[in-house]
Amino acid sequence: MYSLSSTHRARAASFLAVCIVALSFALPAVSQTADDTARILAGLPPTADSPLQAVTKDAGWKRHAKQMNATWAAFEKNIATRIQVWSKAKLPPSPKAMIYMFGGPDFPHANAFYPDASVYVLSGLEPVGFAPSAAAISSPKLANSLTYMRRSLSYYLNHGYFITAHMLKNLRAGKFTGTVPLLYVFLARSGKTINKIEFVSLGANGDLGPVKDKKKPDGAKITFTGSDGVSRALYYFSTDLSNGGVAKSTFLAFCARQGEAGSLVKSASYLLHNRGFSKVREFVMRQSTVIVQDDTGIPLRFFKPAEWKLRAFGRYVAPIPVFKGNYQSPMAKLFNKKGTERVNFRMGYHSGAARTNVLIAEKVKASVKTQ
Repeated sequence: MYSLSSTHRARAASFLAVCIVALSFALPAVSQTADDTARILAGLPPTADSPLQAVTKDAGWKRHAKQMNATWAAFEKNIATRIQVWSKAKLPPSPKAMIYMFGGPDFPHANAFYPDASVYVLSGLEPVGFAPSAAAISSPKLANSLTYMRRSLSYYLNHGYFITAHMLKNLRAGKFTGTVPLLYVFLARSGKTINKIEFVSLGANGDLGPVKDKKKPDGAKITFTGSDGVSRALYYFSTDLSNGGVAKSTFLAFCARQGEAGSLVKSASYLLHNRGFSKVREFVMRQSTVIVQDDTGIPLRFFKPAEWKLRAFGRYVAPIPVFKGNYQSPMAKLFNKKGTERVNFRMGYHSGAARTNVLIAEKVKASVKTQ
């Protein structure tokens, strides 16, 4: 039998190592995509050739998937699907742009009310956060991070709105911080495919520019497609919407660049009743051709009959105690007429569909211009 000397064996081993390294560079590695990451966070299996397939064997992830399947199914049945059916029957066609002030990462409601919009712009005080890293996904503490993320979603999935303090407390405890991971979950669970994510800053005229501070971007842009194959854009901006806040930013200029829009306002702490938020209120009324809102949105007195056609659905009741000073007698008169059509979904701070009010305001003569 032919045998190599120790010197020859060493040289052969060295040559083999070089070949292996060269081969590893020559063959393209299968990368972790944003869409597969979103599916893992949402408790859904990634694509068959994804390197994240291994995660689905983890017992902690399996528990996460089981619980997400159950809570999402209930949310879809009781809230999202009912809104989708109602919107299709009651709302005009979706404008190109959809603007959701104070919405935070609430993409499911934006999508349910305006399913055919091309651009979704969501905003709130919640930080943008970061795209979940490969290290966080492969971490031994993945199950813990997923648990905290489920807790941050729990109130929303049961009641239809976020309590921001609770959400942020749980997100800080895990590896998935800010709104981006939640947007990932919502897009994946809504049947969307994420194609790309970019972090952005706003320029002097509301145009998009490169990120100025990588640790604290102004916003995120997620490009996605649905079952129709149409590419759409979802923006989330962390921004102060008070008069003082919008005076220091160009967020409203960015929104104006999107052209005429459909707006949604719900569970908004009655901020648009406040003089300190008059600039955003005026902007929404100026830019929107249709507004869908509950009573936490724009007070009824601002809708001039010559400019807006109003349709009321549901039942108006007094605000919950913490907001009791925002009762509107004209709303009670409008909503509680005999024959007002009820809704079969909940929206807003009250429990149950029987105490939900939805106002549709359509601009009589749209005069919205793109900047």
